[in-house]
Amino acid sequence: MNIADLRKSYEKAELNENASHADPLKQFEQWLQEAISSEVPEPNAMTLATVANNLRPSTRVVLIKGYDDRGIVWYTNYDSQKGQELGGNPFAALQFHWVELERVVRIEGRVEKVSAEESDAYFHSRPLDSRIGAWASPQSQVIDGRTVLVTNAAKYAAQFMLQPPRPPHWGGYRLVPDQWQFWQGRKSRLHDRLRYTQDGGDWLRERLAP
Repeated sequence: MNIADLRKSYEKAELNENASHADPLKQFEQWLQEAISSEVPEPNAMTLATVANNLRPSTRVVLIKGYDDRGIVWYTNYDSQKGQELGGNPFAALQFHWVELERVVRIEGRVEKVSAEESDAYFHSRPLDSRIGAWASPQSQVIDGRTVLVTNAAKYAAQFMLQPPRPPHWGGYRLVPDQWQFWQGRKSRLHDRLRYTQDGGDWLRERLAP
């Protein structure tokens, strides 16, 4: 099959200015809850895009762990590639793609670390294996093989037993949105696309051509 011939007609739903929320966070919450209730695979998965000091962009998939009026939260290793890039350029973009619902949400803004108290609370809610894994993996670093990870995990499991503390190099980030985009697939490639940008203390909602 010629990959250029792969096509899909998007016909599941629509998105218009009158039916959408004036607050993008409420629109996001509605779509996220619909993705969860529809049982799409990993509805909490989002692509995180960062830019290094040399202006090269990079992406990876992370999991949303919280959201509120302050922004979108995820957790990771601060020494990882994404952590280092955010340290040099604290702006990023997120994207949710719920294929089965023919929907995409894009979010852009400044990134900040969450408080130590928030990171501690989430870390201690994780399964024990995940907490040990945060110590065992020198994320984004070159290692000789999987044996390094297994050996590290055994070492830290023996050291900390059932009470591993949060590693100093691990914690949460929060993206504070200044722009949202909601995309709903439509027939004939005439998709619905709404953008929200900050206008003083309010959000300006505009339709973009697809």
